[in-house]
Amino acid sequence: MIAPLIAASLLTVQPAVTPKNLPEIVVDRDNVQINQSCVVKIPEGLVIADLDGNGVIQVTGDDIVIDFSGSVLRGADIGTPWNTLSGTGIMIDAHRGVVLQNLAVHGYKIGVFARYADTLEVTAADLSDNFRQRLGSTPDREDNSDWLYPHHNDENEWATKYGAALYIEESDDVLVRRVRVRRGQNGIILDKVQDALIYDNDCSFLSGWGLALWRSSRNTITRNHFDFCVRGHVEGVYNRGQDSAGILMFEQCSDNVIAENSITHGGDGIFGFGGLDALGQSERDAERARLTQDLAAQGVDDQIAYEPEVLQAHDRTGCNGNIFAYNDLSYAPAHGLEMTFSFDNVVLHNRFVENAICGIWGGFSQDTLIMENLFDSNGGMAYGLERGGVNIEHSASNLILSNRFVNNRAGVHIWWDGLGDFASLPWAKANYRGVSGNVIADNAFIVDDKPASFHKMSSTERLVAVQLRNDGGAFESISIANNTYDIEDGIGEEQRNTGATPISTNGPIPGIALPDYEVRGDRRPVTLADGIPVSVRTSLQGREQIIMDEWGPWDHESPLFRPVSVSGGEAVYELLGVDEVQVEAKNEGYSVSVTDAPTHDGKRITIAAREGVVPFEVDISSGAFSTTVTGTLLQARWIGRVFSWADGPDPREDFEGWWKLARVSGSRPFGLKSVTLPFAMGGPIDLVNQGLIEDTSGTLVDSGIGRERFGVEVVGRLRMPAGRWRVQTISDDGIRVSVISSTNETQTVIDNWTWHGPTTDEGFFSVGQDNELVMIRVLYFEIDGYSTLNLTLEAAP
Repeated sequence: MIAPLIAASLLTVQPAVTPKNLPEIVVDRDNVQINQSCVVKIPEGLVIADLDGNGVIQVTGDDIVIDFSGSVLRGADIGTPWNTLSGTGIMIDAHRGVVLQNLAVHGYKIGVFARYADTLEVTAADLSDNFRQRLGSTPDREDNSDWLYPHHNDENEWATKYGAALYIEESDDVLVRRVRVRRGQNGIILDKVQDALIYDNDCSFLSGWGLALWRSSRNTITRNHFDFCVRGHVEGVYNRGQDSAGILMFEQCSDNVIAENSITHGGDGIFGFGGLDALGQSERDAERARLTQDLAAQGVDDQIAYEPEVLQAHDRTGCNGNIFAYNDLSYAPAHGLEMTFSFDNVVLHNRFVENAICGIWGGFSQDTLIMENLFDSNGGMAYGLERGGVNIEHSASNLILSNRFVNNRAGVHIWWDGLGDFASLPWAKANYRGVSGNVIADNAFIVDDKPASFHKMSSTERLVAVQLRNDGGAFESISIANNTYDIEDGIGEEQRNTGATPISTNGPIPGIALPDYEVRGDRRPVTLADGIPVSVRTSLQGREQIIMDEWGPWDHESPLFRPVSVSGGEAVYELLGVDEVQVEAKNEGYSVSVTDAPTHDGKRITIAAREGVVPFEVDISSGAFSTTVTGTLLQARWIGRVFSWADGPDPREDFEGWWKLARVSGSRPFGLKSVTLPFAMGGPIDLVNQGLIEDTSGTLVDSGIGRERFGVEVVGRLRMPAGRWRVQTISDDGIRVSVISSTNETQTVIDNWTWHGPTTDEGFFSVGQDNELVMIRVLYFEIDGYSTLNLTLEAAP
């Protein structure tokens, strides 16, 4: 039977050994070896760097208990930038039965590293303030360099690149409980670990993964908090997640039990991928290279074939047979649960609410049971047609039964589209069955006018209960039976089907034998509401609670200082988590005001220039927190024109022809205070509706200028002090900036006239005398997808 959420704990946490009568070992230098049970004593305030990378404390004994009893092992001074931290605090290498308890390890690349350490136990540990990367993404735009790449880890790439609070490698029967991690990138990493017990931990508010599994199976992961493990999200602007997750499962992690956890606000809640080895990528690449050489030809994928033993080795490989039960998997910038190229997983009694793209993304997965879950208001910041509750591309024999779908962009969306070079992989040849054998039955679909956190949803879009789509491939009949539909007219529709999508409405509903599983832990990170688990962090519901700075998500406890916008004649900052703020302007020409932050407890600081180009320096403090902000304000009036080039010409091929479109009748004027145009997935009309630009003719909103293939020309005139100046832009796509001086000399200072993602460019120009009149012209084009344009100006050194 399934262990109920309200059942008594199966294990009461007690220390493995009490520290009384244990010998004391003083750790006051690097390379201290411990081979016996003991109490560790570290002089208060002492910093001990790992100078040679093999661990400050090296455990060299088996079956021993090491109690830190309040001592703190610290590898760097408080305030050292997290991305410069290095070394390992505690190293265990090839010793079994080690117990670490009551420890605090801060200031290292890896807090605790254990390999070949069967029956390891880590209990009651604070492993906060270890390594994390500095993020390049800002409130205005995403930086693609922030994306994680978890696809390889057989050479400890995760540890090398990203660090961890606790890294356990090739160790079985491990116990990890009551570990707390904050202000880091990764919490717990299990690398080829089997039969572990992971419970009562809280690894939250991290910039990478709360728990990450690589080739790790048969582990019990219950009653943990892995919340706010996220990067790459600004509500209403961009939602990428950048492969962060509350729980990451890569490369054939199978038969794990993941139950009664709070896993909210992760890039994905749970991100599972069968793995590159599971797909057979290396075998395919080798066979492709051989055929290309033997045949002296390109495009040989249709001739690729494999020996039977290769196909057998990839038969049903993936992250298989995992149980996901009674978890709260809500408020992700991407997906509540992503599980692709995998088999036989069970998704039971989970909560999927307001995930920005979809609740479950299960591309190419087969034989999945999705049963008795809640899907509510998913798809609010979706990209394209992948959106809503359950989305499965190339779905085969997946059962979607007895779930409740409320106001999702699409309740269930199943489709076939082109396979591309995927068809040449061993996994595809061994397992691919097209869209076949799927059942959608006994579900409740509800669409009403309840407000939902949907962004940039057109006024004509309707929510849909079930969408089937076939772009011309193998699509067998889907059984859709015994569902109920409560859909308000004008808001939603029952079905939307395109292509050949045969449906059976009277097929048998298969019987289900639910799996048994065990739950460990004393803590209750979720409680039941109408049978559905809800995270106990109820005050933090909603994606808008994801507040990022350059290091990661705000923990909603300590003060967080962040720039909101620095553009034109105004710079806005927020200091969250404080009641009062003191500010002091260090020079003249601008005003500083303090108001309540509009969305969270804290204060907003606004620095506004009076006129012209004004450098500023302001001290900001509150309690123990203090910082100084500097910059240059540009108070000018800009005028612009926007136009469509959907019918050509392409600006990369015919610049002059494209630029002429700014002068034809189809273009529209607009006004703006600064060159800050965060189009995101929208277009010029969206910025008018958001109040970011002014529709000076009153005709832009009705112009039909869309969200793709539009151009912008912006011109500003301002009087500037003498000196050398730097122009910096962030653009997606093409950007060209010219400066025209009072002598009519034109200088192109930035020219990145290409299709590109969000990219920072800079250029320089000089002003010969004070109060010289300078004109700045910005030309910009957008092709498709995400788009942004931002320009700043500051004195150059």
